[in-house]
Amino acid sequence: MHHASIRTANIHRAIAFYEQLGFTVSERFTTGITLACWMEGLGGRIELIQIPEPKPAPDAFGDEHYVGYYHLSFELTDTPTDLPTWLESLQNKFDEASSKNPDQFQPLKVLLEPTQQIIGNHVYEVAFIADIDGLPLEFLRVLGKG
Repeated sequence: MHHASIRTANIHRAIAFYEQLGFTVSERFTTGITLACWMEGLGGRIELIQIPEPKPAPDAFGDEHYVGYYHLSFELTDTPTDLPTWLESLQNKFDEASSKNPDQFQPLKVLLEPTQQIIGNHVYEVAFIADIDGLPLEFLRVLGKG
């Protein structure tokens, strides 16, 4: 896959959010009359596109009847020691950033605290957070075979 595209209300706040997750801007460009960029990190590439006159995104995580884009998923098996520690560190990072620059950052919104889930013959550690526009992002680690 080349990239996943995310429409955002404020590209500058979205870039700052994804930079906290470890992404870096690789290309900046315009699409039509709006700002866009590619960011690389966590083993993938995303595209952010600023939307003029944005409307709030539907609640893909909380609405059990929602159909469509659900979430992006990032594998952290080789990155942190465990998901709860990684998430706590990320929350602290966002808390500090929001206290220093509340116009750019807000505290991290956790949609699902780390939990274990068996999928096929593997045991995963799974957590969900919301990005700056409320879109769900999943982070998972393989713990072993079930």
